[in-house]
Amino acid sequence: MFVRPEDDPRTDGAGPGATERQVLVTYLRDQRLTLELKCAGLDAEGLARRSVPPSNLSLLGLVRHLAGVEQYWFRQVMAGEEVAGRHFRPTGELGSEFEGVTADPAAVAEAWETWRAEVAFAERLVEEAPDLALPARGGDEPVSLREVLVHMIEEYARHNGHADFLRELIDGRVGQ
Repeated sequence: MFVRPEDDPRTDGAGPGATERQVLVTYLRDQRLTLELKCAGLDAEGLARRSVPPSNLSLLGLVRHLAGVEQYWFRQVMAGEEVAGRHFRPTGELGSEFEGVTADPAAVAEAWETWRAEVAFAERLVEEAPDLALPARGGDEPVSLREVLVHMIEEYARHNGHADFLRELIDGRVGQ
């Protein structure tokens, strides 16, 4: 087990009387917490460990990727901010945030700091939005905040599945 049930920071949903916003925010928060749990207790070497060749998938790569996804959907698309480039995509190509992952504690700290800053930005944006129908201010896609929240839950759920397998490969820990 990653954590004892009584120590698990995640919830079992927002409850039957919750609003749509509360439900979506709660599920996204729990998916973000799951990513942190999957990475907890590993050193830089463990976080940078790749899966099986030829894949370049690693837990650190997932953190870097999700920092860029948060940046894109909330900062660029929903807030309409001009951003020079996506985090950790030096070549600009899809998936390049998985390249160049190293077992460097400073690189790990930078990835977590960047991810947490983007999550904080997203949480503020969602909290301050007048409603879930808020339209995108940037990007090429006519989407609402509601659609972005659902997409982000799906994005984290998919990658948390990858994180599950990566963690099992690293030290045998599974589930949760």
